[in-house]
Amino acid sequence: MSGALPDDAGRVLLPLAREAIAEHLRLQVGVEDGFEAPYGAPEAPNWEVDEHPAWLDAPGATFVTLTIDGELRGCIGTLEAFRSLEEDVRRNAVNAAFRDPRFAPLGPEEFDLVRVEVSVLSAPVPLDDVRSEAEAIARLRPGVDGVILRSGSHRATFLPQVWDHIPAPKDFLAHLRRKAGLRPDHWDEHTRIERYTVRAWEEE
Repeated sequence: MSGALPDDAGRVLLPLAREAIAEHLRLQVGVEDGFEAPYGAPEAPNWEVDEHPAWLDAPGATFVTLTIDGELRGCIGTLEAFRSLEEDVRRNAVNAAFRDPRFAPLGPEEFDLVRVEVSVLSAPVPLDDVRSEAEAIARLRPGVDGVILRSGSHRATFLPQVWDHIPAPKDFLAHLRRKAGLRPDHWDEHTRIERYTVRAWEEE
């Protein structure tokens, strides 16, 4: 999906994500309680039928990442496309803001502080011939690959953006295994690696 998007897709996807969060806050807090998106949020485009970008209706897998002052505030996404790109962005935006179990739900007072990033994923590619950590390290492309690690019932992913914080492949995999609920040095015959790329847009 990511390769079929226009370079300026962010001008559509970012307002979609932010407006989905604003709408959830309106329903949750209520306009009468003081939230009517007075924080300068861009509204989602109100297209005429013939203006609606066709690529929004194509299946897409996305992650929506929220930060405040550079610190993570929520991140939720889907690894494989099963609904329209537009719906996936909207749902993941709401889930990142209000249903990430690592954080309290986003409050109205945080709406103007939060920064939104939307990542659109390519289809994951299994590295079926990788059978050891050393082989995985040799195949991964730091700064390029998002990585999915599976082992039995355990699964976790890191977006390519995580390489900015964990640039060494060995450390990257150790943190990913820890995220999956495994030992940092875990590797067995059930461990599988997949990789994907993203196109990402972030609010300024």
